[in-house]
Amino acid sequence: MALSRSSLLKRSPEPAYGFLDTVLQGHCVTRMEALPEKSVDVIFADPPYNLQLAGDLHRPDQSKVDAVDDAWDQFESFQAYDAFTRAWLLAARRVLKPNGTIWVIGSYHNIFRVGASMQDLGFWLLNDVVWRKSNPMPNFRGRRFQNAHETLIWASRDQNAKGYTFNYDSLKAANDDLQMRSDWLFPICTGGERLKDEDGQKLHPTQKPEALIARILLASTKPGDVVLDPFFGTGTTGAVAKRLGRHFVGIEREEAYVEAATRRIAAVEPLSADSLMIQPGKRAEPRIPFASLLEAGLIAPGTELTDAARRHVAHVRADGTVSVKGEAASIHRVGAKVQGLSACNGWTFWHVEAEGELKPIDELRRLVRERMALKKAAG
Repeated sequence: MALSRSSLLKRSPEPAYGFLDTVLQGHCVTRMEALPEKSVDVIFADPPYNLQLAGDLHRPDQSKVDAVDDAWDQFESFQAYDAFTRAWLLAARRVLKPNGTIWVIGSYHNIFRVGASMQDLGFWLLNDVVWRKSNPMPNFRGRRFQNAHETLIWASRDQNAKGYTFNYDSLKAANDDLQMRSDWLFPICTGGERLKDEDGQKLHPTQKPEALIARILLASTKPGDVVLDPFFGTGTTGAVAKRLGRHFVGIEREEAYVEAATRRIAAVEPLSADSLMIQPGKRAEPRIPFASLLEAGLIAPGTELTDAARRHVAHVRADGTVSVKGEAASIHRVGAKVQGLSACNGWTFWHVEAEGELKPIDELRRLVRERMALKKAAG
């Protein structure tokens, strides 16, 4: 069945910010403090992991394993790392809209410290998501389990945040009509997607796969939303955001990464508007009382309603109630009563004769919603 225009979420209004779709070079806290307050819909943060490596790591053949040993991942102590974490989280919370959400990814080295700081600062944790790597690096020393996952924390700005975006129905449809789980299987970034330097070496040690970022943005943003990445690296968030019709703001300290990210994003072609439409769930649709069907002329007082098997009959009253044997109530309560149940969805239980066949009254409710959407678009 073709989807009506009203059943699809429209692109968010274009925000009037001059910093959109840019890469800002500098320290993440300083740059975020210069952004307008409550201007960002979603934040994806991949902060330094503070690996605290004690020495080089070698394979059995004595070849050196690439690891995160850059200066930006080195801190004097856990206390220094915690202070840095609180500083950037406070700056991030200031720019996040009241209904916005934040994603933070990390390894066992840092994610628990980051999570504790988030809770201390008032963020409200919605989920932790496990990114399970289909091709993880082996544990060459054989003294620990193979480290095959990273953890993402998804949180709202505070406990009372309302109306944050979660595209539940789209995710479920894409997952063969099963709820999307909190363990995601993706390969690490390899092949042509991995950016290399002039010597053919990895440009960034922790470049994330685009599929992972796409899952995050498709889950928690709408087309036109503003996505901030305060640890931009080689620009994966920006590249995916541009392709998916979202705005991005990247903050990156290292000039080489800024240049690489800028070139990478410039080459991205956005998807068409039709490809980016999102199927909303029932909760996103406006509430329609049964009386609206009478007001719209789709059902008249006295109309006979039946269940799909024609075992029960009710009659519509002018006040929007339905009656059975002289007892009148809502479509839900009457539907439950005739079945001897405690609850019933009257919209799907009751049917009306139309064009020679029984149709659930929920189809008439859909017509009312479409008319409302058309009026809203015209006005």
